[in-house]
Amino acid sequence: MNKDIERVLYDRNRIAEAVESLGKTITEDYKGKTPLILCVLKGAWIFHSDLIRAIDLPCDVDFITAKSYGMGSQSSGKLRILKEPDISLEGRDVIIVEDILDTAVTLSALIHILSEKQPGSLKIAVLLDKNLGYEKKVKADYTCFKVENEFLVGYGLDYAERYRSLPYIGVLKREVYQ
Repeated sequence: MNKDIERVLYDRNRIAEAVESLGKTITEDYKGKTPLILCVLKGAWIFHSDLIRAIDLPCDVDFITAKSYGMGSQSSGKLRILKEPDISLEGRDVIIVEDILDTAVTLSALIHILSEKQPGSLKIAVLLDKNLGYEKKVKADYTCFKVENEFLVGYGLDYAERYRSLPYIGVLKREVYQ
């Protein structure tokens, strides 16, 4: 898989530092509370796992599966919810954990769906916030890295279900996905 990577953007140490810093910020922001840390599967599970260990608070964990990419390299523009959270969101302080904020299609739809479940608060934590050159409908409350518009894989991010296990975030060579 490494041969398909144009360059490494963030190595495992830089990622660990950023996630640890984000965990400290969330710990401060939610002092005295028990937030529900909601992982958007599949891409965010590694980030989510590291983030909850960096949060020094009791927190609950749940998962939601939403799909807008399929096997392609661009969002289909349509969101399908494949798995709903098991824990009630009503009155809870919920932090949605997502791997990447790019087109905001997934997060915009998730916010709409989850808001109907009447959480006490709803915030977004993303590993990567992609600069697409236009104003997005959704803004992350917590971000590890702001990145340019490149196709990124590793640390949970995939292309056609591959590359998730890479211990770094890298730019996928264009010839791999075109």
